[in-house]
Amino acid sequence: MDFHRISQLPPYVFAEVNQLKAAARAAGEDIIDFGMGNPDSATPAHIVEKLVESAQDPRAHRYSTSRGIPGLRRALAAYYDRRFGVEIDPETETIVTLGSKEGLANLASAITAPGDIILVPNPSYPIHPYGFIIAGAEIQHVPQGPGRNFLSDFKRAVETSDRPPAAVVLNYPSNPTAMVVDLDFYGEMVEFCRAKKIYILSDLAYSEIYFDSPPPSILQIPGARDIAVEFTSLSKTYSMPGWRIGFATGNKDLVYALARIKSYLDYGAFTPIQVAAAAALNGPQDCVDEIRGLYKRRRDVLVQSMASAGWDIPSPPASMFAWAPIPEDFLQLGSMEFSKMLLTEAQVAVSPGIGFGEHGEGYVRIALVENEQRIRQAARSVRKFLASDPKQAVAS
Repeated sequence: MDFHRISQLPPYVFAEVNQLKAAARAAGEDIIDFGMGNPDSATPAHIVEKLVESAQDPRAHRYSTSRGIPGLRRALAAYYDRRFGVEIDPETETIVTLGSKEGLANLASAITAPGDIILVPNPSYPIHPYGFIIAGAEIQHVPQGPGRNFLSDFKRAVETSDRPPAAVVLNYPSNPTAMVVDLDFYGEMVEFCRAKKIYILSDLAYSEIYFDSPPPSILQIPGARDIAVEFTSLSKTYSMPGWRIGFATGNKDLVYALARIKSYLDYGAFTPIQVAAAAALNGPQDCVDEIRGLYKRRRDVLVQSMASAGWDIPSPPASMFAWAPIPEDFLQLGSMEFSKMLLTEAQVAVSPGIGFGEHGEGYVRIALVENEQRIRQAARSVRKFLASDPKQAVAS
C-alpha cells in the first residue's frame, strides 16, 4: 500500500551499505565500523548510579510529564548560565525532549503548515529536512561545506524565494561536515531573520565535543529569543545516546508549541532517566573533559594514520565526525560506490556523503567510534585499498 507521507521520503541511502555490512559480518568478516555516530564509551558511573537509585523508588515508575521534570529543566537553565552566560526561564523557555531528533521532528509538526518553505543546509543530518517534509513543508536546500559561504547563499535563497520562508535550520558544530561558526555568524543570522520574520531552529547537539574554541550558542545574541530555539542533547556530551534525553530552549512561543504537540504524543522520558540526566548536568564535569579528550585522540590518530596511508582528511575542529574528501583517484566513483568498495575491499565502513544531500557528494563521513588501535588497523587496510586500481576494483 502506498501511504502518502511515507511516499514523500526517498529510499534510505544508507540501506545498501548497511546491508553489505551485515552480510560481511554474517560471513565472519571483521568490519571496522565508522558508519554510525553511535558513541561507544560507557556512560559515566555516577550518572548510572543515580539512575539505579532513582529507579528503586516505586513512585518513579508512574507517568512522568511531557515537558520534563522541573529539576531537569532547572539543571538545563543552570548549564546555559555557566556555559554561555545566558539566563533561561526553566518554566517557559525550555522543554525536555526524547533526544534532539524527536524535538526537531515534533516542532516541525507543531509549527509547519502545508506548503511552508523551510531552508535547510545541504549536506545535513537527515532529520533536518525530512522532519519538515513529513510535516508537509517544502524544503529549499542551501549549500554548505568547504569553499561555500552559507550566509551569502542563505540570504540569496531568501531574497529569491517566491514565498517568504517560515524557518531556517542551523547545525553547528555540523553533522556531517564538522564545521563551526562564531558569534558574528549568529549575530548576522539573527539580525537578518528578525527583519524577515524567519524562525531559526539551531541544533547544538555537539556543543561539548570540540577541540579548539568552545562553540557558542545562538541564544548569546541579543534578541535571538525573539525568533530562535536551540536543541541540545546529552547523547554525545555524557555518552548517553540510548537514554534519549535532549532539550529545546529559547523562544517561548516555539517552546509552547512543542509542549502542546508533546502533550498529545508522550508522557516524557522515564523519570529515573530524567533524574540521572539532572545529575549529569549538575554533577562533576571532568567526565565531559575525558569524553572530549577521547574524541580528540581518535581524531588525531585518524588524520595522521590516514595521511600516512595516502588519504588526506582535514582535521575536524569539533563534533565526533571527520568529513573526508574522496581520494582523487577514486572520485569518479561517487561516494556511494566508494563507500561500498571501502567496505568490501578494506573491511572499513563509512557513510556516503550523498546520504546527507546532493552537496555531500564527493565526501564520506567518518565517525570516531572505534578505538585508536582499530583506527590504525583501518588505515593499514585503506593503504592497501588505495594502492589498487579503481577500475580494476570496480570490475572485480
